[in-house]
Parts: sequence; C-alpha cells; structure tokens
Amino acid sequence: MFFPPRAFVHSTLARSASATRTTAVCLVACRRSRLFTSSAARADRALVYAENGDPAKVLTVLTYPTISAPPPNSVNVKFLLAPINPADINVIEGVYPSKPTKTDALAIAGLGSEGKPVFVGGNEGVALVTAVGSGVKDLRVNDLVVMTKPQTGTWSTSKNVAITDVVKIPDAEQLSEVQCATITVNPATAYNMLTNFVELHEGDWVIQNGANSAVGQAVIQIAASRGLKTINLVRNRDNLDQLKNSLHSLGATQVLTYDELAEKSAREKVKSWTQGKQISLGLNCVGGKETTLMAKFLGSNAHLVSYGAMSKQPLSLPTSLFIFKNLTAHGFWQTQWYNEKSPAEREILMGNIVNLMVQKKLKTPEHEVVTVEAEDSDDQATEKMRAVMSKLAEGRFGKKVLLKIEDTE
Repeated sequence: MFFPPRAFVHSTLARSASATRTTAVCLVACRRSRLFTSSAARADRALVYAENGDPAKVLTVLTYPTISAPPPNSVNVKFLLAPINPADINVIEGVYPSKPTKTDALAIAGLGSEGKPVFVGGNEGVALVTAVGSGVKDLRVNDLVVMTKPQTGTWSTSKNVAITDVVKIPDAEQLSEVQCATITVNPATAYNMLTNFVELHEGDWVIQNGANSAVGQAVIQIAASRGLKTINLVRNRDNLDQLKNSLHSLGATQVLTYDELAEKSAREKVKSWTQGKQISLGLNCVGGKETTLMAKFLGSNAHLVSYGAMSKQPLSLPTSLFIFKNLTAHGFWQTQWYNEKSPAEREILMGNIVNLMVQKKLKTPEHEVVTVEAEDSDDQATEKMRAVMSKLAEGRFGKKVLLKIEDTE
C-alpha cells in the first residue's frame, strides 16, 4: 500500500505534536537524502507504481520535496508535457522489453510504498532546464530538451538527469509544447524507417499497414515531403470514407482496407497506380495475415521493416518471397536506435524532424491534455489518473493523450 504525504505527516505529528507538515517532511528529507532541498516553498509530484500491473489499479500520484541542485554533468529539468503512449501502458503491465529502474528517492523520503523503491512512469516528454551542474557546456537554463534515455520517468514535475540522457530541441521557440513533447518516438521512428533501410528517391513507392497509427501518419507526411508515394492499409470501419479523406489530406497517395487488398483485382489496381514500378519498402506494425498479404505486393530486393505487432499474431512470410524476390526482413526499435547512436547523431535526427515541423510538413497530432492540478490532493489526482488509464484501455480517447502535472506551491 502507498502512504501519501498526509499519512506520513500524521505519523510524524504523532511523534511531535508541535511539528508542522512542512517541517516534518523537510526534516526527514534533509536527514535521509541529499536528493532533496530543505525549501518548503514548493513540492514536486510524480505518477508512480511499486509493482507491475493494470495501470488503472497500480498507479498512484505522490507529492515529495523538491529536488536539490544538480550534481556535476547533469541538469535539473521541469517537465512541461509528457505523452501517454501505448508502450507506456505495456511497461507498467510488465510486458514491454524496455524496463524502467526503480528509484530509491521517494522511499528515502518516507513516501514510497511501505518504504520500498518505486517506478516513475513515462518515457517521452519535453522539459525545461531549470538548473545546470558543473561541467555542463552545451545546455543552459531555459533550454528545452527531450529525453533520449528510455524510461526516464517523464510523468513527474521535476527531475535530475545526466546530460548524456537528453538532447536540446533546436529552434524550439518555433514549435508548440505538443510538438516538442511528441518528437522523440513516433516521428523519429517514421523518419528512420524511411531513411535507414532503402535508398528511396522521388517517385518511389512505400506500402505500410496500420497507416492510421501515429507512426503511420508520420510516415505519410514525411514520405510526401520527399516526393515518395505511399499505399496505406487500414482496417474496415464505419467511418472509412472519413478516415481515407483524413489520410489523403496528410499526403497519402492511396488508401486501401485489408479486405480490398485481398481482392483479386487488387494486384492489377496496384500495378496501374505504380505504373509497373516495384515497391521497395514495406512497413509493418500489425503482423499476422495482414502483413503476409501486404508482403506479396513487394517487389524484388525489397525490404520489410517490422516495428510493431498490433494483431498479437505471429509474422508468417512465404519462403518464395525470400527465394524468388530476395526479400530482406528487418526489425526496428527506436529505443535501440537511441542506445546505439552518439549524441551528435541524436541531435541531427532532432534537427531534421524539427525542420519538417517548422516547414509545416509534419502536423501536430490530434491530442488531449490531461492535467493533474496543483490543488488536487494526491488521492484526487490518483483517482483522476486511474480513470484516464481505464478510458485509454477501452480506446475511448481516439487521439494522443498528454499529461501535465503541476507542482504544488
């Protein structure tokens, strides 16, 4: 069971009737951890969990004393906005390959789950640099940064981070907070998949499934900015015409349902669109029979890149595609890309994506901001966030959800 701040204060006051809530928290924090300052002017908050499980049951909002000055080669940041991505849900459930590390900070302050370390949720987000440690040369106070280390714990108000785990957003003043907060995962995945596997030229064709996903929409826009043509596959649905029009407005060349692709006439239809030009790149986030079908439309020496498995079905590809078409199949994980690349390479990627946004070639995703307000108690905030997680699990948002947590003043 979690012990929110007032429970901790109640036990402290029982030992010293004259102590105040502020003094009690401050004394414990100062005595037991150098991570916190003695200032009681404000406090930080985080969305945390002690064990893996259903986010609607295990997540809890905690208030804790504000962090101290940054150590050498690190900076203090204040998070402005952080997405809640599907992968974040999988991380909390314990089924995602990228594992976060528990922090002792909250437990040291006496605010963890029965004194145990806790996980802080969140992988992606934009933050403002509020203090700079010694040895830091390339970052200054008020710079906007994004996290490049996975599972940093962006669902919080403030945090100390190593300079190797962040990258400055170039020309950030030309972007919105939402654009900055959503730059490191979906647009980066789309950009790299269109760049790293096949040398594509204007007029070349790309085929993808899950085209209405956040990555899929980014693929459409980035491809269109380069003069590439796309065939985009989606599930059949009641509002299909509306969805097709929306994807066409982003720059999609053609949009088909999986049912339409399975029709006998589809092959001739695709040939007429491409004028016989072979499709050299396929992007897969679905898996299962839909991807098997899509792969049959790839040309000789094509590359199939898988970055997701939304159907939760295995990927089965005919041997003939490898023997007679020399198909190459890859997997791609943006987290691994960040782990393997240098800070300079990460900065180049960010710069390229920012340029697309500034030039209006990459639109801000449809979104909704959920705010944990300063006046919310921890119990109220916890109830609010668990309701959000339940709504997400039921697919009732239909748009990107971003979290803003206000610190308490």
